[in-house]
Formats: sequence, structure tokens, C-alpha cells
Amino acid sequence: MKSRELFKSLVNPIVDSVYTSDEYPALALYEYEWAQTQPFDGLRVLAATPVFRNSLLQYRALIAGGAELVVGIGGAENGATMPCDDGVVRLLRESGIQVIGLQDALDAEAEGHGFDLILDCAGQFSACHPRFGFVELTRSGVQFYEKCEHPVYVADSGIVKRIETCLGTGEGYVRALAQLGYDFGSDAGKKFVVFGSGKVGQGIVLQLLRCGASVQVVTDCSRGSNPFLDANDVPVTDCNDLDAVAALVRDADFVVTATGVKGALDRPQIVEALLASNAVLANMGVEDEYGPSIPATRVLAEKKPLNFILEEPTHLKYIDASLALHAALGEHLLREAADANKNAGPNVGTIDPPSELEQRILSMTMQDGLIGPEIAEMMGW
Repeated sequence: MKSRELFKSLVNPIVDSVYTSDEYPALALYEYEWAQTQPFDGLRVLAATPVFRNSLLQYRALIAGGAELVVGIGGAENGATMPCDDGVVRLLRESGIQVIGLQDALDAEAEGHGFDLILDCAGQFSACHPRFGFVELTRSGVQFYEKCEHPVYVADSGIVKRIETCLGTGEGYVRALAQLGYDFGSDAGKKFVVFGSGKVGQGIVLQLLRCGASVQVVTDCSRGSNPFLDANDVPVTDCNDLDAVAALVRDADFVVTATGVKGALDRPQIVEALLASNAVLANMGVEDEYGPSIPATRVLAEKKPLNFILEEPTHLKYIDASLALHAALGEHLLREAADANKNAGPNVGTIDPPSELEQRILSMTMQDGLIGPEIAEMMGW
């Protein structure tokens, strides 16, 4: 109890000085509800999202729900590269919250102090064996759970995560460029080439169009047309037409990758064009999408996701719903485990979020949050 009070005394002034409650309506409601129901009471919960100031709101909700919270971070010792804010890590440790890497978690398991629930990100802690299972935040982490014998809810399989990836990540890319001094908004002639047309790619395109930039997209056209790109008259080039892609790169002012595929641009013609180009290169994926032929020094932030150079990589108003879903799926998993004791047993492997849970969070965000109109535009409502 003392550690919880210390956490609140250190964190609440920071949160209250920076955010208003309409920037995190979903997490605020869950924090209030869980303080009453205590769904995580007595459970060791490992939360492994990137550690930044806005992560504190998820931690606060879990602690309010009774969790014995441990925060997981990637580091060189376990091969992970998940970014974090060192100042926030220090704050957590000062407040009595344990912050550990993968090897620490495995050692704790071996000593009989494993976890009941792991809220993972990019599969950093997929080698662990939580008593009830996992919740994975990202699509890129699913590959690490293909043979998992525990239940694994995937937050990125539904509609809620689109708020973060389509609206927040794209805005973070533009904001990071501005922080680095690239004032392309005042010059509509700047040419952007975006590799990838999924949620992140579409979000980047949306933000660039809002800034008046000239945008072209490189994607796999064999997957069919993209209604978003078609509706916005965005020129599209097939990623397999290497001559056309190389010509785009040579003529670009900015190139950004958002394919979600490691080494997606590691093809001789594209590499040659990238090395010959004066374009500003950036990556917005978890993996190195440029590949080993492009030096890290040639890419902003040395190939790490560019928005992570920011104090707040994704504004809380855009990531609130994702963090709330991440934690709420943990509560859902616990309820399912309790029901399974009476029935046939829990599911194992990856599982999509229940639609009713997503609709509840979406409704909270639309009604009580700042970004209702932006979500409506994104959803085409």
C-alpha cells in the first residue's frame, strides 16, 4: 500500500500538470471502475509498452485495480530495442515500481516469482510463461506468439488500434520532422514517398495531405485497390516495379517507411537509388525496413521509429484508447480464465479483441474525448 501511495504522490502532479481528463477518457473510466472492483488484486502484472510519460496513465489504472505492477523494458542485454524515456524509468524506480528486462523476468520465473499476466509489446516477453496469458499490443509482435500455448489477445487485430496508428503515428512523424527543423508545411512543393499503405502508412499520408505536401505511395498492388488512397487521389506505385520505385526515390525530398516488414527496401535498385538520393530518410516501423545496405547514419534517428525522438511519441489523446484496450483485454482474460475453471478450459494462441469491448472504448473516446471529429473522419462517418 505504501508503494502505491508513493507512486500516486510522484505521478499525479506530473499527469495533472500536463493532461486534461478529456485526453484520456477511456483510461480515466477504467481507473475509476477498477478502483472499485479490484480485478487485478494480488496479481503480478508485467506491462511492457514503451515507457514514456503517457504510459503513466495505464500504470495508474492497473495499480488502482490492485495490480502488483512490474514494468518491462527492452535493452541490449536481451536483444530488444524498445525505446523508453530514461527520466520516466527513473521516476518509476523512485516510486517503488520494479523495472526489468527479459532476462530478469525469466530469472524471476525460475525462482518461482513469475507473472500472472503480461501486457506485451512487439513480443518482447513472449519467452515468459504467465499464469493466465498475454495481451500483445502490436501486429509486429504476433509472429513471436505463433506457437504459444497460452491465450494471447492481440489488441492490434481490431478497430480501436486504428486511432493510434492512423491518427497518432502519422501526426508523430510530422511533429518529429518539425522538431528537427524541417518546415515542409510552408513549401507545398516538397515531395514525399511513403512505403506502405497499411494503418501507419495511411496515417502518415493523411497528415502529410493536411499539411499540403505532395505524396506518392509505394505498396503491393497485387493486394487490390486501397479505398483511402483512391478517395484522396494519392498516386500509387507497385513495390515490384523496381525501376519506377527507384525513379520516385531519386526525385523525392522525403522518404518514409511504414511497411512493417524488416528489410522491405533491401533490393539492389532501391538501395542504389536511396544512396544516390538527397532525400531525408526516416523509418516509422518497429523493424529496420531499409536493411543493412543503408547505413544507420543515413536515416533519421538511426533507423529507429522517428516519432520516438519526441518527449511524447504519440499524443495521449491518440493512444489512450489503445492503452485502455491493452489493459482491459487483460481484465477480460482473467474473467475468461475464471469461467474456464467451470467449463472446458481457455483458448490458446492468438485471439481477436471482443467487438463489444472495442465498441465500448470507441464510444468512450468519441463521446468524452477531444478527437471525436477526427475519428469520425477516419472511419468515414
